[in-house]
Amino acid sequence: MTIEHWLLPDGVEDILPETALKIEHGRRSLIDLFGRWGYEHVMPAKLEFLESLLTGTGRDLDLKTFKVIDQLSGRMMGLPADLTPQVARIDAHSLGQEGPTRLCYADFVLHSRPDHMLASRNPLKVGAEYFGDASLQADIEIISLMLSGLESLDLGMIQLELGDVSFFRALVAEAQLDPAQERAVFDLVQNKAKDELSATITGYGVSEPLAALIAELPMLSGDSKTLQSARRLLSDRPLLLDALDHLTLLSAQIAERYPSVVLSFDLSELRGLHYHTGLVFSVFLPDSGQVVAKGGRYDNIGAVFGRARPATGFDVELLTIADRLPSPPVGQRVSVVRHEAGDLAALWQITEDLRQTGVQVIEGALMPRAGDQELVWIEGAWQVRDR
Repeated sequence: MTIEHWLLPDGVEDILPETALKIEHGRRSLIDLFGRWGYEHVMPAKLEFLESLLTGTGRDLDLKTFKVIDQLSGRMMGLPADLTPQVARIDAHSLGQEGPTRLCYADFVLHSRPDHMLASRNPLKVGAEYFGDASLQADIEIISLMLSGLESLDLGMIQLELGDVSFFRALVAEAQLDPAQERAVFDLVQNKAKDELSATITGYGVSEPLAALIAELPMLSGDSKTLQSARRLLSDRPLLLDALDHLTLLSAQIAERYPSVVLSFDLSELRGLHYHTGLVFSVFLPDSGQVVAKGGRYDNIGAVFGRARPATGFDVELLTIADRLPSPPVGQRVSVVRHEAGDLAALWQITEDLRQTGVQVIEGALMPRAGDQELVWIEGAWQVRDR
């Protein structure tokens, strides 16, 4: 039996030069943009004890996390499957600032299982987190930053979908379901199975009006009329009307700032239910339905570190859009043509001078490409000329 040593695990791939250049250019442009908005760059540890790594993130992230035993302490450690818990730890423990804190990051994570059949198990997450501000303005800022970042990547038309997990949380709490029943209802809402959901929730002994309201959740998705429909259904629930007001004001300001972005709503979007506490949002490419960025509010994740601060954030997954990223401008490239009479000290100096200006200088053999130039010894001096 022949073992193919060059094979990589499913969902893992090398990134070759042309794609790597586009991804790095996109990563750098996003981090630079985040910096101009006041977000400071952090680099979380590649390995962390499970107790802090999985804080407040629920079972889904636990299943995605590669786990190892620390040879020094004997404790379980994990390779990060998501960077948000680590950045929350940095805010709560490592920095410990009293006022608002804005942090950003860009790094690969590892997933023990992919999100779906075609997803990478080693995605590149570029994101930002805003701690210490529970206001509407903070949510507007973080979504605006995300959309400005995506616009800088020149992806074409994008669609922003807004939701809020507090609708599901409040209605299920009112229904007083046990954990198994709540999981069943969660799955049916996510699958938008209205008829089955209605039968199931009624079978749990929930009152008819409340059962009917929960069964309507999967239908509360679409354009701005969704909020009007929700307002009619929830007219006797002041806290949920406040959440609707929040979505209405937020969407109005985002639409004014980014008129080319397609806005939609889904009040049954429950992604990250275990750690999101309110607003959730995703960005899609309308032509493919591909999710390119997602985020939301997660106000309780820092509690275990002693600081349950308000928090909101997002991340962009660059690998999924690598084929859509623009290629950076091709720089000038010069190859050195050796000459036995050439002044080597002068050659080294001009080579270094060219590199300092951003020119690629290749001193050995190379595969030629259109537009290349060469550095040649002509009439007692090194000169750059077209090939």
